[in-house]
Amino acid sequence: MSSDSLVIIPTYNEKENIEAMLDKVFSLTPNFDVLVVDDGSPDGTAGLVKGKMAQYAHRLHILERSDKQGLGTAYIAAFRWALERSYEYIFEMDCDFSHNPDDLSRLRTACIAGADMAIGSRYISGINVVNWPLSRVLLSVFASWYVRFITGMPVNDATAGFKCYRRRVLQSIDLNEIKFVGYAFQIEMKFKAWFYGFRVEEVTIIFTDRTLGQSKMTRGIVKEAAFGVLKLKWWSLRAKGRGLRREIKSGNDTLL
Repeated sequence: MSSDSLVIIPTYNEKENIEAMLDKVFSLTPNFDVLVVDDGSPDGTAGLVKGKMAQYAHRLHILERSDKQGLGTAYIAAFRWALERSYEYIFEMDCDFSHNPDDLSRLRTACIAGADMAIGSRYISGINVVNWPLSRVLLSVFASWYVRFITGMPVNDATAGFKCYRRRVLQSIDLNEIKFVGYAFQIEMKFKAWFYGFRVEEVTIIFTDRTLGQSKMTRGIVKEAAFGVLKLKWWSLRAKGRGLRREIKSGNDTLL
């Protein structure tokens, strides 16, 4: 039976993790559908997903892209796919088990209870990160502080990639305007949801660094995030000047 909830999992060379991740997600209650977006993984990740499709008929889907085009573009393609269908709750989740699939239901519950975007947060009850080197923990914590300082967005984990969106959030954000691909993409989506008046809520999770496969973090992604935050601040000032900020009340958009 099809679900009202779709978990989007971008992949690039995740053969060590993908089958176990799919089995875990499909074992959960309530039911979740899964859309894998594979960027031409040379290790055969897409083939492993296709091998699971008979087992999880009508619940497992795949978008195959010819090459590595960036996390942000993978999610945008998946959001468009989801919006063409009847999903009410749309999730972002990594394939490497750094995000615990058991927390999907907690994010969904937060949205059912009233949140428009639920964020799996590492930093609202201390620092809940396992197996990261101190340098990366400090970089991540500083990045979230920097985002709050520049933008005023009251989110403790601004770069988090484990999220649940209500459908109407993705319908309201102009996906054509989303330009960033790495950490900055994660920041931009949160910022625009908050800017347009949606209720953004953080849910405590424990983040565990991958044990199989390789991290996709690069210096370019960090640089994009640093300058991207300044661009978002400038965008928000211009948008306010044009009267584009919205307050979302009972499903209706009201221009401020």
